Amino acid sequence: MIPDRGKVLVVDDDDIIRRICRKILKPEGYTVETCADGLEGLKALHDHSFDLVLTDLMMPDMNGIELLKKIREHWPDTEVILITGFGTVKTAVEALKYGAYDYIEKPFTPEELLNIVARCLERRLLIVENLRLRREIHALYRMENIVGMSMAMQKVFQLIATVAPLEATVLLTGESGTGKEVVARAIHYNSPRKDGPFLVVDCGTIPDNLMEAELFGYAKGSFTGATETRKGLLDLAGNGTVFFDEIANLKMSLQAKLLRVLQEKEYRPIGGKGLRKADVRIIAATNKDLSVMVRDGIFREDLFYRLNVFPLRLPSLRERKEDIPVLAQHFLGKYSREIGKDVPHLSADAVQQLIAYEWPGNVREIENVIHRALIICDGRVLKPEHIVIPSESETDVPKTLGELKKKRKDLKMKSVEHTEKQFLLSALERNDWNISKTAQAVGMQRTNLHALMKKHVITKKQKS
Repeated sequence: MIPDRGKVLVVDDDDIIRRICRKILKPEGYTVETCADGLEGLKALHDHSFDLVLTDLMMPDMNGIELLKKIREHWPDTEVILITGFGTVKTAVEALKYGAYDYIEKPFTPEELLNIVARCLERRLLIVENLRLRREIHALYRMENIVGMSMAMQKVFQLIATVAPLEATVLLTGESGTGKEVVARAIHYNSPRKDGPFLVVDCGTIPDNLMEAELFGYAKGSFTGATETRKGLLDLAGNGTVFFDEIANLKMSLQAKLLRVLQEKEYRPIGGKGLRKADVRIIAATNKDLSVMVRDGIFREDLFYRLNVFPLRLPSLRERKEDIPVLAQHFLGKYSREIGKDVPHLSADAVQQLIAYEWPGNVREIENVIHRALIICDGRVLKPEHIVIPSESETDVPKTLGELKKKRKDLKMKSVEHTEKQFLLSALERNDWNISKTAQAVGMQRTNLHALMKKHVITKKQKS
């Protein structure tokens, strides 16, 4: 069966042309309707939708130009190809400025007609697909798709809504995995620049010797291997946003050049003779304390202040534990659809297990854990046995003195919590899991004992 390649309306007062077009196009999979004049064509357009109109230029009552203008006004997604005869080609060329795709001159061969129609509808399909993708991207990065109900995240949403419509440079800070790129995209897609590109510069992975060329581009012959002139990301992102991830890793010489982009809105490609304008918005992100790096002389103070026009700190998952069940359910739904499993719920015990964990990898880590758990799960409810929490040896090794101090504090807290849990289990075991009896035996209020059990996710008899 020949696939449907599009719906075509042929408008021509010459019956022979109408029959020829139908005879050529229909066997190739096009749905073809014909009309004898422009007014009849308008009625057909009102009654049905068409991908393409093939219209004669010279017709009584309403000529092809008048029909073209009506189509552009009322059906802007419908393409138009003009059919011209001897002596009307010049008029057809002039008519292209009104929005016709192209023209075809009579007499034409079947191959000529099929080629021009195919090219036209392929272009239309690309435009429609592009618009669909843009709508999907815009919908994907609406702020309501950043998951969080906590007060900390509500503050983040308010700050995004405040800064997105502006041109201000934004500096996103927070631990790794807190979603800085997602927030950067949300700012872009809720800004006046949303129809421009959003380009990411990963300052932590692009080698120093390539970074300048990636950012600013270069002229042919400016260095060995520069066999052609190449545009940089700042040029390619025109009227859009450039997101500098892990900005703290940018070397000092490039910091100076980025400062010029922020101050003067211009830059010079490598080997280029003239300056180029940088019509971009810059958003930067880091999980390091840039003010400390400024103090230590490894990050430019003037660049820091230029980047820090609108600081926005993203909270760690430890600071918004009330969002853990919401995030877990969100990722459960996302990956259930992706891998084709119908697992609509997490058990209460599984939720408590997730809440009890500290999540050093933040949102990125819980996403990975839920994805892995869903692969393991063989039922319709995600349970604790499906959840694989990374061991202590898998977590990041501290890289700075500040990270080491924090690690010590976390380990001390975990040690206390471990002792606390063992104390509870032992006391409950000695007292046959009688809550009132256990509370009295250890000298605690019954409500306090209940709270401690809830903290350590102790809901039934366990072995210590």
